[in-house]
Amino acid sequence: GALWGIIFDVLGRHLGDTSSPTVEILAGAVAEATNEVVRFGKAELGDKTMVDVLVPFANALSEAVGSSENVAEAWSRASLIADSAASATSKLTPKIGRARAHGKKSIGTADPGAVSAALIIRSVRDVLEK
Repeated sequence: GALWGIIFDVLGRHLGDTSSPTVEILAGAVAEATNEVVRFGKAELGDKTMVDVLVPFANALSEAVGSSENVAEAWSRASLIADSAASATSKLTPKIGRARAHGKKSIGTADPGAVSAALIIRSVRDVLEK
């Protein structure tokens, strides 16, 4: 809950509720939210956490800045990367967080935080595409 609270707080401050965001604003908001989650949770790429989804997702959105992609297109492309990143956590051994106690027994199972992050990202994609 705390990590999602951080994400929603940062996104809310950047996006507001009076106008549609640009790719630049959205990419900046997601990058800052990701950085705050990393700072708070002390997770890094490869730790088998939601960070393994947030970082590549944020990077993909940042790559769209200055391109001809609109928000829906950039989010859609980045959501595919998030899905792939979530699946890839099944190959990792958890180093921090609740799953850490499972160690090597968790290999073969994707991280629940990473999967939930990808699912939320995909749900937003579906709304943006409408």
